[in-house]
Amino acid sequence: MWSPGTWMWRAALCCMLLETFLHTARGLNMCMSGSATSCEECLLIHPSCAWCAQEEFGRGWTLTSRCDLSPNLQKRGCEARFIEYPTSSISVLQNMPLSSKGSGLTQYGVVQIMPQKISLSLRPGDQTWFGLQVRQVEDYPVDLYYLMDLSLSMKDDLDTIRNLGTKLALEMSKLTSNFRLGFGSFVDKNMSPFSYTASKYQENPCNGYKLFPNCVPTFGFRHILSLTDKVDRFNEEVQKQMVSRNRDAPEGGFDAILQAAVCKEEIGWRKEAYHLLVFATDDVPHLALDGRLGGLVQPHDGQCHLNEDNEYSASEKMDYPSLALLGEKLAENNIFLIFAVTKRLYVIYKDFTALIPGTTVEILDQDSKNVIQLIVAAYNNIRSKVELSVWDHPEDISLSFTATCQDGKPLPGLRKCADLKIGDTVSFNVSVEARSCPPRGTDQSFTIKPVGFKERLEVSVDYQCDCGCSRTAQTNSSICSSIGTYNCGTCHCEPGYLGARCECQEGEASSMYLSACREAEGKQICSGRGECSCNQCLCYESEFGKIYGSYCECDDFSCARHKGVLCSGHGECHCGECKCHAGYIGDNCNCSTETSSCIADDGQMCSGRGSCVCGRCQCTEPGAFGDTCEKCPTCPDACGTKRECIECRLFNSGRLADNQTCQRLCKDEIITVETLKTEEPGAVLCLYKTDNDCVMKFTYSEHASGQSVLAALKEPECGGGPDALMVLLAVVGSILLVGVVLLAAWKLVITIHDRREFSRFQSARSRARYEMASNPLYKQPVSTLFVESDCNMYGKSFNGGVH
Repeated sequence: MWSPGTWMWRAALCCMLLETFLHTARGLNMCMSGSATSCEECLLIHPSCAWCAQEEFGRGWTLTSRCDLSPNLQKRGCEARFIEYPTSSISVLQNMPLSSKGSGLTQYGVVQIMPQKISLSLRPGDQTWFGLQVRQVEDYPVDLYYLMDLSLSMKDDLDTIRNLGTKLALEMSKLTSNFRLGFGSFVDKNMSPFSYTASKYQENPCNGYKLFPNCVPTFGFRHILSLTDKVDRFNEEVQKQMVSRNRDAPEGGFDAILQAAVCKEEIGWRKEAYHLLVFATDDVPHLALDGRLGGLVQPHDGQCHLNEDNEYSASEKMDYPSLALLGEKLAENNIFLIFAVTKRLYVIYKDFTALIPGTTVEILDQDSKNVIQLIVAAYNNIRSKVELSVWDHPEDISLSFTATCQDGKPLPGLRKCADLKIGDTVSFNVSVEARSCPPRGTDQSFTIKPVGFKERLEVSVDYQCDCGCSRTAQTNSSICSSIGTYNCGTCHCEPGYLGARCECQEGEASSMYLSACREAEGKQICSGRGECSCNQCLCYESEFGKIYGSYCECDDFSCARHKGVLCSGHGECHCGECKCHAGYIGDNCNCSTETSSCIADDGQMCSGRGSCVCGRCQCTEPGAFGDTCEKCPTCPDACGTKRECIECRLFNSGRLADNQTCQRLCKDEIITVETLKTEEPGAVLCLYKTDNDCVMKFTYSEHASGQSVLAALKEPECGGGPDALMVLLAVVGSILLVGVVLLAAWKLVITIHDRREFSRFQSARSRARYEMASNPLYKQPVSTLFVESDCNMYGKSFNGGVH
């Protein structure tokens, strides 16, 4: 006979197995399958999990999980006041309204981002979000530093910009009332193999060069004029400059960019201003590690090294800076870098812009005659977009952005807006998720700021990783047989003791305990990955990770991998399934939900010719290719798309003529020719009718280098106007000609008809003509002659006549 306690245990076991079966039928209950032994462990399993700290909860049950969904806990008898279920929350600490104007009395109170400070309280795995707004105010101060390549090949450019200051200030005055201008120059490191180092070249590197025999000694970077509103000073300093000469083709421009960015006091950058750094050159730059060719093994330290003569003193001591260091220092000092380069270098510097946030590239004429238009276009381009950047991003926090630009449509995965007008306000929703808990007492924070802006949003973070019931934990509690700590409704036993109340010692076993350690009848004890002790499974340790669960059925290493990395490194393995971090999806978490890389230059997702899958464009339009499906010579809209670029680039007409996006959208190389060559393989002939009823022709092709090339006629083909008299004569002549042709045709028809009728008549007449002998109705005539005489009267007939 079984005792009442045995019956109760059997009943509890049956209920537990039934509940397990029901959960299996509904799907995996992640909270209960985690086998959490404490409130803190429960909260880390999933944000939907709650913990019951009620002492009497589950009394009489040997296997009852206190970690479950909150509604389930209440159904099973746990009072709401004992349920630990923290959630993420957000507090706004500073929220000043956005400004509308940048200059004037309110200059030092300009606000371009809202809010300015927030505090996040995050529970791991619980995704929450907050919103922010950005507005580029009108009439914001501008600091522009012109950094020029003074190598020998730039001599004609130097002649062109000698009066640049006055003209540029005049143009910029249309955009801001507070403009300052500065000037600096560079060549390259004055050491071999970058420059001529022989003694005869020290004072004059152009010695013996017939085309230009005199020039100044080679230098790395020279700061010439600090930012000032006295533009005449700019003209004076530029007119004093002379070119120099280096040995190899690449220049030391990146050394100069870094010094101009970090030497804030020497350059004169203001905190309350847009910082524009114009980099004008006609060749490629030296990059990090190039310095080793000259024996420079010390990496650049990213610091300012201007001496008393305002020259770069570490030019011959440190290597060239890397792109990463350059981007970091430019962003740190809120500087927009504008590459002003010749056409042949456009593609190279365009690639640099993808690696250095906040940079643009514009095409500079060979003699820099378009430099003012270039700077104004670049400035307008910069002011037409807003892009968010994140600083000091904690590794255990996932951020995902959704932009809402001027059209009001949310764009998930995008953190920038383009084609904006000054004064426009754009919004961003930022989704935040903490993946884990840092060590206790760790303070986390990060900053969100628009690229190139001084204003920023400061975000402080604390974590909901501790349970409130833990503050009342009791050591050596009588509830735990005086050999354990009672905490949040459970006993944490001393080493060597087990059980809900620490009532068992390790090693005790019985058939009753063994039955409780099987997931189902016929299954292995503790799934074959643990030992049963005191009706609990003690899971084995594994070199691959953690084995856990009520029956040791789960682990954190048997999940899908991508390229050998568990959950692609973007998720946590939980009981055979990847739990992806924010911003990633898929069985192995290798699919990013970020879509910013799929946005084409025209703002469309995959240029409207495909869909963004896992952060990459999958082109669905036949013939489309490219990172954003932007290349498609055979697409029906290819000619129409390129037509707008032909119109705005060559003739300053069309939809984009008065739009700042023309330079941004139309980066293809355009070649003007007298006669089009349509026989080139892969070239598509396009033509359209202009407003003057002329026909413009061009070809569109994609080179193997990946560059799109448009070959267009220099002028549209236009025919002469029609001559009214000639048209009249042509019409009258045509009418007469038609009349004559009709008459001739009528006459011909009549003639043919008459001849046919006459022929019929002749034929009938011929048939009616017969010969005498052949006529059956004809008889020879007979004549009778009567002769009367006196003596005898007689009659005689004659055939054929009278004799």
